[in-house]
Amino acid sequence: MEQANTCCFTGHRPDKLPWGTDERDPRCTRLKERLGQALERAYQSGCRHFICGMARGADLYFAEAVLALRACFPQVTLEGARPCESQADRWPREERLRYQAILDQCDYETLVQHHYDRGCMARRNRYMVDRACRIIAVYDGEPRGGTAQTLAYAMRQGLELDILEI
Repeated sequence: MEQANTCCFTGHRPDKLPWGTDERDPRCTRLKERLGQALERAYQSGCRHFICGMARGADLYFAEAVLALRACFPQVTLEGARPCESQADRWPREERLRYQAILDQCDYETLVQHHYDRGCMARRNRYMVDRACRIIAVYDGEPRGGTAQTLAYAMRQGLELDILEI
């Protein structure tokens, strides 16, 4: 995959989303529509490979939207970038099943490291940004947290930004 055709993603987990885990909330439905539009913009700009960090919440929305895009454009590929093997071990059962269903449909799966430690999420985020020319972000504007750090790193690296505010 060439960096020039690659788009990565960063976004919030359910605890930072106004609707939490209620994906029937109209705000969530609208965000998913906006994610689809952002993916179409990335595709129109030449992106064919999409990297997702596979976290709960917005990451899984992104991955599912990429899979929907791939159904229309078979040259689209999805890479699941997992920070560690135990990423989903403590998630609710339904979300673990969703995670695995997405991983099963990924064209590529990257395991950044085997075991969890304090820095594995940041290493996963840098891995994604370092391989992309564009980033799509679901971001609430809060200056602290993984999404803010990933966006700041992406800006320093000169990635094209598509920020979906919530």
